This record gives sequence, C-alpha cells and structure tokens, in this order.
Amino acid sequence: SRLGLSGVPVAAETIALHTIFELVRVTGARVHLSHVSSAAGIALMREAKVEGLPVSCDVTVNHVHLIDLDIGYFDAQFRLDPPLRQQRDREAIRAGLVDGTIDAICSDHTPVDDDEKLLPFGEATPGATGLELFLSLTVKWADEAGVPLAKALNRITAAPAAVLDLQAAGSVAIGSVADLCVFDRHAHWRVEPRALKSQGHNTPFLGYELPARVRATIVAGRVAFEQR
Repeated sequence: SRLGLSGVPVAAETIALHTIFELVRVTGARVHLSHVSSAAGIALMREAKVEGLPVSCDVTVNHVHLIDLDIGYFDAQFRLDPPLRQQRDREAIRAGLVDGTIDAICSDHTPVDDDEKLLPFGEATPGATGLELFLSLTVKWADEAGVPLAKALNRITAAPAAVLDLQAAGSVAIGSVADLCVFDRHAHWRVEPRALKSQGHNTPFLGYELPARVRATIVAGRVAFEQR
C-alpha cells in the first residue's frame, strides 16, 4: 500500500509457508516452494531445513536483483508476481543462495504482450521475459556478490535438476544428454527489445548492459541456437 496500490504483503507468504510446513510434518510429503520472495519467508525455510523437513525452494532472478524502489514512477515493466520487496529481502535472498537455504534460481519467464504493459501499473499484466536474460543475470549476480561462477551456475543447472530428481540433467558427462549452453564470459550485450526473440519484449532490465553473451545453445545434441 506504500505505493498507493493494493499489495501482496509478506504475511501472505509466511502464512502460506507455515501452513505448508505443518502439512509436511503431518504427511511427510516432499514439497518444493517456488518464488519465495521475502526475508521472513527465507528464515522460515531455513528453520524448516534445519528441522529436517523434506522441502526445497527457488527464487526468481528478478528478485535477486531488483527491489520495490526500482519501480520508480509506477513503471509497468516492474509489475511482477510476486511483487518486488525491500532491500533487506533482496539481501536475504542473496544470502540464502550462498548458504544453500535457497536451492535454485528460476527465470520466471512470463512473456507479456506490449499492450498488456501499456496499462497503468495496477492494471498491467504481471510478468516479464526472463529466459533470454537468465544466464547473464546469474553471472551479474555472481560478479556483484563475489560468488564463484561455478557455484552460481549450479543454482540454475545441477541444483534444479536435483530438486526434480533428473539424474541425467544439469551435468556434463560422457553418456549424458547433450543439453549445453556455450557463452562468452567476458562479452557484454545491451538489453533492447530488438535483441529479444521471445513473444514478449518486456523486461525490467531494458537498457541494462549485461555480461555473458550466449553463443550457442545445444538441446539433446542438436544446435537450437547459434549467434552468427
């Protein structure tokens, strides 16, 4: 409500987490929680893991970088779900990624057509193109936080594969499926609508200069994308 709009408070997240964890205690069910966004939610997740509950979680790459103040003058590009939270929440997210409380980062790829972002902030459709920026934003986080590149990449490859129990995914080994991304660690590129191939060209990172340019993508041994 600070921005004059109806919000999704942190309590909405923590109440849901309390309920889910209680159900896990009763049933023993394995649960993955997607898009945790608050410091309070991450603290509950940390406690649940210490307790030994079979739970895991992810955060969106948008929340790894952005906070509510980035919305500025109600820029609809920043209309996301869950909403962007405060700086302390972003700090908790980054700390949780380093200490393993948070298992994975997701792209939150939700392409939105231009006309759905031309509406006033409160009426605009939540979402942003994320897949094409996913690697670069992960590397950007690694650079800013001083996280080793291999550890950062683990959060978007092997770690999510482990959550899904995909034995042949997320690793490079003889006999494994050749799902590979070839990128130039030191090449930078500017995020512009014409540079995006997705159905939606909307992202809060428009105009950003990002590291790690993808040169080729190989899916099941076949070249799906190659920069020419």
